[in-house]
Amino acid sequence: MKKINILKKNEDFNRIIKSNTAFKYKDYIIYLEKNTAAPYKFGFSVGKKIGNAVTRNKYKRRLKNIIDKKNYQNNFNCIIIVSKGILNKSFKEMEENLFKALEILKITKEN
Repeated sequence: MKKINILKKNEDFNRIIKSNTAFKYKDYIIYLEKNTAAPYKFGFSVGKKIGNAVTRNKYKRRLKNIIDKKNYQNNFNCIIIVSKGILNKSFKEMEENLFKALEILKITKEN
């Protein structure tokens, strides 16, 4: 995932979470903000309940890998928050569930 497509600033996270409603799907809580900025951006939040820093970073890397497999429309910011149930899922299950959630939100490009 390119750096230009990653949200990192705390104020961006706070703005998006406060101003938008949550979409819940299985182990994911997704906040989507439609905006006029050209590139799409994703932000990931994996809480301390998931595990130590090594475990949290592992799940962030997995999410970035899954996100890279699809093409997306522009003009949106998306925050993906992971719940504790993700620990029991395989990578394939994580991928299927996240793709289904993003398909419901209609932010992927049609191929």
